[in-house]
Amino acid sequence: MNRPWTADLGNGTYRNPVLNADWSDPDVVRVGADHYLTASSFGRAPGLPLLHSRDLVNWTLVGHALDRVEPAADFARPRHDAGVWAPSLRHHAGRFWIFWGDPDHGVQQINAEHIDGPWSAPHLLKPGRGYIDACPLWDEETGEAYLVHAWAKSRSGVKNRLTGHRMSADGRALLDEGRTLIDADRIPGWFTLEGPKLHRHDGYFWIFAPAGGVATGWQGAFRSRDFSGPYEERVVLSQGRTDVNGPHQGGWVRTAAGEDWFLHFQARGAYGRVVHLQPMHWDAEGWPVIGDAGEPVATHRKPAAPEQPVAAPAVDDDFPGGAHGKQWQWTANPCPDAWTEQYEHAADGLRLSCLRTPDAHDLRLLPNVLVQRMPAEEFTVEVDLELHSDEPGAKAGLAVLGDAFCWIGLEAGADGTPRLVHRYAEGAAESERDAAGARASPGGRARLRIEVTAGARCRFSADTGDGFRPSGQVFAATPWRWVAALLGLFATAPAGTGPAGTALFTTFRATH
Repeated sequence: MNRPWTADLGNGTYRNPVLNADWSDPDVVRVGADHYLTASSFGRAPGLPLLHSRDLVNWTLVGHALDRVEPAADFARPRHDAGVWAPSLRHHAGRFWIFWGDPDHGVQQINAEHIDGPWSAPHLLKPGRGYIDACPLWDEETGEAYLVHAWAKSRSGVKNRLTGHRMSADGRALLDEGRTLIDADRIPGWFTLEGPKLHRHDGYFWIFAPAGGVATGWQGAFRSRDFSGPYEERVVLSQGRTDVNGPHQGGWVRTAAGEDWFLHFQARGAYGRVVHLQPMHWDAEGWPVIGDAGEPVATHRKPAAPEQPVAAPAVDDDFPGGAHGKQWQWTANPCPDAWTEQYEHAADGLRLSCLRTPDAHDLRLLPNVLVQRMPAEEFTVEVDLELHSDEPGAKAGLAVLGDAFCWIGLEAGADGTPRLVHRYAEGAAESERDAAGARASPGGRARLRIEVTAGARCRFSADTGDGFRPSGQVFAATPWRWVAALLGLFATAPAGTGPAGTALFTTFRATH
């Protein structure tokens, strides 16, 4: 299998980022010799990805904790600025716990005995608007449980503040009205304080939290002998002389060997929020020192752990048995009534029915686009497509999807004959337009290719039987508000009644 990026250099060292894709707002927990990581998934389904590693460098995607985003009806359409924001992953009382803040609905919680589930149904712990970035703490010393969260100004008018609660041990109720633990408006130079992670260490309550904005800020640490405060603060990681902007929001973990490490993200525009691993130790005054004296490292020795196979989350897919791999998500909750016929069994690849929709002119509106993260800064992705439809306007293709989008694929013409088409839409456009002239596609088959170079510049091409030929102009991928540009597969047809044919995708490959 081709892996576009591996962080393990094979000589006892690693390079950053350890996850070179949009694993936004990561949090990590260790259970025995295993480390698990989750990340924001916003409105995509399934949500709450779950990754596993033994050494914090080589990661594999093992599944998702959330089948669909709740309330389900609110996420029947793509919502890339809502849903699951900055989850926290913990292990307590023999169970895994994930807490997150949905900015429109409140703090939610799920739990499971095993990482592969079954996970409980989401429980709304604190209903309301503007509550984000929630993190629990079970204090093993006292038996008390706590919750801390940040605020989204876009929903509440409040930001730069962290609120804390006492919480029931079962994680289902808050025991007080909450109080402001840290008001960063009172700290000179601090703004946009968010993303808190709550810990207990060396007799202190610790809150690791970033500030200053995702692209330009820093990582802070706060400590207090009492949960209610007052808290001292210190900047523990900042860009300094490096090219790692941010660096922002993540999780501290202590390995089975007793080493301390910190995982955080770096915002890289259309590529999203990639994940870095930093060494961490404690100074003579008991404060954490992250990276190289508070600056991010580019390379470093690996954490002390038994040797692990070089690994990265899967990108390639042969769609065995007609199913897609765990790396794919839908852009919104699947709707059973509308999508009953979306899948058709195919032993030779992924067969999607051309789903009828009045929104076929704009991929950004469609819930049934199957997407995955861009896997590196520079890579080439290819997929084989067959269109089995003579319904005029039925189409399927390979897309780069963001605030602007571009796709190449096959469409049935007015006479039902399949042809190769290449379309795009700018961020402000309400409908796609041609990026290149259509050409015949004998047999309704094509191998589609996107070459991505530095700056997320995308060159589209296709082979319809006479070799690959470039199509259209270079397309500069763009993110959504909080989400990276995504690779997508889709099959649609104009609104109407009755079956509209199918599209068969096979041999999806990414090379670096």
